[in-house]
Amino acid sequence: MKETKRSTLELVKSGSKKSDVLDGIQGFYDEDNFNRMLSLERKRTQRSKKPFLLMLLDISKLVNPHPNLVVIRGIGKSLEDCVRETDVRGWYRRGAIIGVIFTDLVSACEATRDTIIGKCLQYIARAVDPRDLAKIEVTFHVFPEDQDKGNCSGRFDMSLYKDLMENERKNNLPRKVKRMIDIVGSLLALVMFSPVFLVIAAAIKLTSEGPVLFRQERVGLWGENFVFLKFRSMHVKQGENPHKKYVEKLIRKNESANGSGSGEETVFKLKDDARITPIGHFLRKSSLDELPQFINVLRGEMSIVGPRPPIPYEVEIYDTWHRMRLLSVKPGCDALVTRFSPSSWQMDRSELLLKGAGAQTWRFEENDDKTWQRVPETRDPISLVKR
Repeated sequence: MKETKRSTLELVKSGSKKSDVLDGIQGFYDEDNFNRMLSLERKRTQRSKKPFLLMLLDISKLVNPHPNLVVIRGIGKSLEDCVRETDVRGWYRRGAIIGVIFTDLVSACEATRDTIIGKCLQYIARAVDPRDLAKIEVTFHVFPEDQDKGNCSGRFDMSLYKDLMENERKNNLPRKVKRMIDIVGSLLALVMFSPVFLVIAAAIKLTSEGPVLFRQERVGLWGENFVFLKFRSMHVKQGENPHKKYVEKLIRKNESANGSGSGEETVFKLKDDARITPIGHFLRKSSLDELPQFINVLRGEMSIVGPRPPIPYEVEIYDTWHRMRLLSVKPGCDALVTRFSPSSWQMDRSELLLKGAGAQTWRFEENDDKTWQRVPETRDPISLVKR
């Protein structure tokens, strides 16, 4: 007790502003503040492009049934000696899991990880009895995840998002209510549009060879893949997929996928796509090809309201902050076609892809003839200030 009071007094006397969030014995952030720091570090990495490493020391076997304060103090002192002042250490889970955030790394490759973790384990091994050391489980987690796996397919390491998981748990009731609305709404839609389903299925079979439904892998909430359903609007036998090159050019180069990136008006839709069937043009224009997505809603893979679910190869070329949309909300079927008017204000799926991926923003301007057009809006800070 005296040691705790003395440590706290030293923090106050030194003028440290962290005295209210640091534990006087181990010098750790408490659980809430450590996970807040983890959230802030994610946001910092999204802008700086410098990865960070989260090391977790699971000491739950040492605190059951009673905490071994001697071992915990030894681990705390070891970490204090081996980490940098800019690194963050604290309780990832109070009394059970210790976390250390190694910030602002030049690289998070395997060699860097081995060096950092090896050094920490050496310091801990000097202060902890070998029998107690065997009870500690060490894991590491890299953000962004593609730094760790080489090729990110959209899956998330949820250990890096504990704050988001806690918010999800706290919002359990609204989430259940929304799920009930999705179930009732999708069931009603499937019953009401069942005659339309039969007519469209017959039209597809009569005009082209192949299945009625088009199935494609998409990325949903938390990076989980699911089978996305639509009425087939393209021929089954296709050559090279131009959509993949189109999306890559759209996101990476921030220019028109159909043009050269010059001063011409930007076009978001693939023009004269030979893959589309005769009935497919009507289905796409009327958005009737999207009706089977109510089956995805009923399964719980999508919601009636939500953003467009991306294709895995789109997620592979997302920037780090683009991928955060996959953590915010379940994908939905209403964002694929949003209509402001029957023609001039229709926002197609490719434009919504841009809004989701952050490649470009738009505004509406009125012409001299009182019609409206979409105009690309720059993200240049100087021009935004001028406006």
